Amino acid sequence: MATPIVSIIMGSKSDFNTMKKAADVLDSFDLGYEMEIMSAHRTPEKVAEYAKTAAKRGLKIIICGAGMSAHLAGVVAAHTDLPVIGIPLSSAQGLGGMDALLSTAQMPKGVPVAAVAINGSVNAALLAIKILALSDNTLTDKFKAYKENMRKEIEEASQKMKKGESPL
Repeated sequence: MATPIVSIIMGSKSDFNTMKKAADVLDSFDLGYEMEIMSAHRTPEKVAEYAKTAAKRGLKIIICGAGMSAHLAGVVAAHTDLPVIGIPLSSAQGLGGMDALLSTAQMPKGVPVAAVAINGSVNAALLAIKILALSDNTLTDKFKAYKENMRKEIEEASQKMKKGESPL
């Protein structure tokens, strides 16, 4: 596996299935990453230390997913100069993810967090890739190929549907 340059942090083990999708995208681009479970509320010292030392460990971007009050991305952003991408997650106890979305997106001036859609772990990984591609032409080419493949899939599905076949 490649040296980790992206971090994927989730606030709870119940977030794993959603956050694994981000890891799968990074795998498909051959990008190294590390995954951690830590909570802004239950393990605040661990979160702060992790964020403070992330750049020294070679990380370039941190992706954080959390549900309910979702302070994880904001706490991480407060303790690092690295870009932080927040994924608001829906939870059984929360408000369908809207509470997490607002907590992730409504950051105070000076502590930016990029927020993607509720449960948008794939887009979080793709945003991380686009940021990293600014200084990596190989990654830029891979991203262009990814987009071209999406375009082809849509075209093929449309053609199947026009023939009376299921596009699925």
